Amino acid sequence: MGRLTGGDPSLLRRINSAVVLHALRGADSPTLTDLTRITGLSRPTVEGVVEGLFGAGLVVEALPDESGTRRQGRPARRFRFRAEAGYLLGVEIGSHRVSALLSGLDGRIVGAASRDVSETLSADDRIDQVRGVIADVLRRTGVARSSLRAVGVGSPGIVEADGTVRLGTALPDWTGLALGERLRRSFRCPVLVENDANAAAVAEHWKGSATESDDIVFVLAGLSPGAGSLIGGRLHRGFGGAAGEIGALHLLGRDVTPEHLLSTTDTPLDPLDEHAVAAVFAKAKDGDAGAQAAMARFIQRLVHDVAALVLALDPELVVIGGWAAGLDGVLDPLREELARYCLRPPRVTLSLLGEAAVATGALRLALDHVEEELFAVEGTVTARR
Repeated sequence: MGRLTGGDPSLLRRINSAVVLHALRGADSPTLTDLTRITGLSRPTVEGVVEGLFGAGLVVEALPDESGTRRQGRPARRFRFRAEAGYLLGVEIGSHRVSALLSGLDGRIVGAASRDVSETLSADDRIDQVRGVIADVLRRTGVARSSLRAVGVGSPGIVEADGTVRLGTALPDWTGLALGERLRRSFRCPVLVENDANAAAVAEHWKGSATESDDIVFVLAGLSPGAGSLIGGRLHRGFGGAAGEIGALHLLGRDVTPEHLLSTTDTPLDPLDEHAVAAVFAKAKDGDAGAQAAMARFIQRLVHDVAALVLALDPELVVIGGWAAGLDGVLDPLREELARYCLRPPRVTLSLLGEAAVATGALRLALDHVEEELFAVEGTVTARR
């Protein structure tokens, strides 16, 4: 496409289409008069845009409003945005679970599916499980694969722009995996792969604990914690996509590895997996002094990891997610220690989305991609929320 100028009628049509479509999606079955008032465009312009959107399959005529006093004459035509004109998928790939959420073009979830998987699965077997979960949710909802407009995927590891996992130590065979390329073979639409903590940060900003904040840090707290951050409402990935990899901080000292921190004896915890860790925390709840000390050490390390990000980014809010968010008493130590270490302590809260955070964020990223296509005008995207 050639460069558009301010006087180009093609650019004006795109601007008008984006404005009207955005108004349609946000309004409840508006009339042409309503759309004229909302957009500030002339009625002939609105009529022309609506007819074009009809042709594109994005708008249909809604049923007339039968409420209130019945008026004489033909009722005004009403229109609605066709959320069912396309569908989006949000997928989480985790150590113990893979899941998928399906939504229409309005972001409202219409289907979900998940499977428990072994942490020892090979990359090939894990991807097969992902494909199976996606097939499950499409079959249950009756949505054709060809109706998908975009797929978002949240994965552990440092993820490059093309969806390749440059470094992924949480899953077997994950480092160097061309995850995006592998998954794109199953779809005719774009597949967007993002780090799982980054996806969860996007989710909390969209539907979770951070809807009122634009500068946030989301901590995906596990054996090796990761974090995602939004600055001014925009996801901060860093130059190479490695921003927020606070789990690597334990490399600064051998005595602060999870194996040592969570051990209730003089030897490192072996095997180091979530089942073994859950047993330590269960003992701590029952009053075991050694387990309580291990839990305190683990929380202290988490505090130091979070403090490093807070000092660097000065967020308004820190959201704690992941399985460690369920630990008794994790918030008070975090708040107290951040007050000690940080010049301006942020608010600290727990995730509202829980296990659904990563898949929800992946879905939001897919929706962002489609909205850029629907609402963008020469690189400028209209308000998304």
